[in-house]
Amino acid sequence: MSFLLLSFTVSLLSTLAVLRSADRHGGLSADTEISGPQKFHTRPVPRIGGVGVLLAMFAGALLAQFTRPALSESLWLLLAAALPAFMAGFAEDMTKKVPAAWRLIAAVISAALAVWLLETVVRHTAIPGVDILIQLEPLAVALTLLVVTGVSNSINIIDGFNGLASMCVLIMLMALAYVGLQVQDRLVLTAALIAAGAVLGFFVWNFPGGLVFLGDGGAYLLGFMVAEIGVLLIVRNADVSPLFPLLLCAYPIFETLFSMYRRKVLKGVASSQPDGIHMHSLIHRRLVRQMIGETSTNRLTARNSMTSPYLWLLCSLTVIPAVLWWRDTAVLTGFLVLFMVSYVVLYWRIVRFRVPKWLLPRR
Repeated sequence: MSFLLLSFTVSLLSTLAVLRSADRHGGLSADTEISGPQKFHTRPVPRIGGVGVLLAMFAGALLAQFTRPALSESLWLLLAAALPAFMAGFAEDMTKKVPAAWRLIAAVISAALAVWLLETVVRHTAIPGVDILIQLEPLAVALTLLVVTGVSNSINIIDGFNGLASMCVLIMLMALAYVGLQVQDRLVLTAALIAAGAVLGFFVWNFPGGLVFLGDGGAYLLGFMVAEIGVLLIVRNADVSPLFPLLLCAYPIFETLFSMYRRKVLKGVASSQPDGIHMHSLIHRRLVRQMIGETSTNRLTARNSMTSPYLWLLCSLTVIPAVLWWRDTAVLTGFLVLFMVSYVVLYWRIVRFRVPKWLLPRR
């Protein structure tokens, strides 16, 4: 618990320092673009909240250096591996000129560093056919890089509303900490608690007021941590189903894959091209707007914040069964299929203005 409290405190204070010094760095760090398909704020906001999160993780690793020296080396290596993904995202936050492809390459580099430094290679997936292929070392490494990079990017994809990505990540990290405790894996437990405290400290300033954003640096950092801690868990503990971390991250992963399919196949545009019809964007426009309206700045901010709980619920619908049946691959498979089907059905109902009545406000 000391790791959680320390990282929370450092993140809380570091992010406050970012806010209090915004007049000095806002010309570079603030998100001044308030129009566009994925812009839902009404004033310039610092988008370097990831700085406080990273500092809190370093503080947690430093505490481990003195209290759990057996774990500290692995924690430092984990943070070292995360730096390329964070730095590329941070450069984008400050300059707004780093291409998405470069950020993805940086995420791949981070994943490769984790494979090298921590020897975390996925060798069992419980997916028919895949396990045969990854008996070959190059294919196993390639799959690991794909998984870690994909989750890192998916957290950035869902980072669109106050508290959305940070709370989803917090829920996932606490689930990883719980299972780490069940299998008595101190490294996974400690890493997850440090990262969870860091996210929570940021969350205080991000929700509901939207005083600071994670930015690409923070989103890629948190995505990498969730992915890599999940990989560590299944690589180090044979009792944990390899589908546990997959179901845990099902919402951001499937959101990303579905968005790529929707853009490339259905719309015939580049899969990286931004648009305003993600699931969270639709809920914002077609559900929350009806409850709050949009006639003032305060109402716009409230509408932004009230969108996130819908997606927290969606995220929890996969996290809860993942935690309950973390050993049982068959049950996890069933819930994964159920989530994907439910997501598609819900998406198409909302996009066609046929929102389920139970989601609409009572009048």
